[in-house]
Amino acid sequence: MLNYTTYLHKTATEWVTFVHGAGGSSSIWFKQIRSFGAQFNVLILDLRGHGNSKPALKDAFNKKYTFDSITHDIVEVIDHLKIESSHFVGISLGTILIRNLAEKHPKRVKSMIMGGAIMKLNVRSQILIRLGVIFKSVVPYMLLYKFFAFIIMPRKNHKSSRLLFVNEAKKLYQKEFVRWFKLTSEINPLLRFFRAKDIKIPTLYVMGEEDHLFLPSIKNVVSKHLQATLLVIENCGHVVNVEQPELFNTRTIQFIKGLA
Repeated sequence: MLNYTTYLHKTATEWVTFVHGAGGSSSIWFKQIRSFGAQFNVLILDLRGHGNSKPALKDAFNKKYTFDSITHDIVEVIDHLKIESSHFVGISLGTILIRNLAEKHPKRVKSMIMGGAIMKLNVRSQILIRLGVIFKSVVPYMLLYKFFAFIIMPRKNHKSSRLLFVNEAKKLYQKEFVRWFKLTSEINPLLRFFRAKDIKIPTLYVMGEEDHLFLPSIKNVVSKHLQATLLVIENCGHVVNVEQPELFNTRTIQFIKGLA
């Protein structure tokens, strides 16, 4: 089972589950735990191969991960904790896992807060991924990861986010990085499906105005999905919860409270 930590509130019955992105870990939510823990029960977890979730023995012989199998890891944890339903907060690739979980188990998801959400790969993103596929076996993975981190978060004010993700990615093994990178082969059809289907679950997209790779497609999705709303944070890049934590916490907690 995935490594996880819970923060239990004395009286609250609502749960909020945090899902990090590829190359990160549960530690990226350190600026959220106190604010959310003051009002909700909180669950943070490390995705397989990340943080303290070491690759399972069965994964040693599994060269390919799927979004369904990684989503199942999350469901396994909430089943273990007997959490019937939860609000979910994700960042970057974690938002894809949350949306996939909502498709497979809609009754388990009360709402979705999607930070730095990925709903479409533009031409530049797809070129980067193809280059990564070509060079993933010959170039040290940390060099690739630093390159991708810089493309996604290029500005001076994104530096803390870049460093945080690069330092977390250093804990991955090369084989683990390659397994996660291979997920990109199934990402386009999945995202196409997500864009086309208006899921009936309240969704708040929280995007930085400088998230040049992913913000345009999210604006388009929100214009078509009735249950979706968009918060764009000024002077902010991809990792909104790290770059603007106070605003992120205030507005996302307001969103959850407004659903009651």
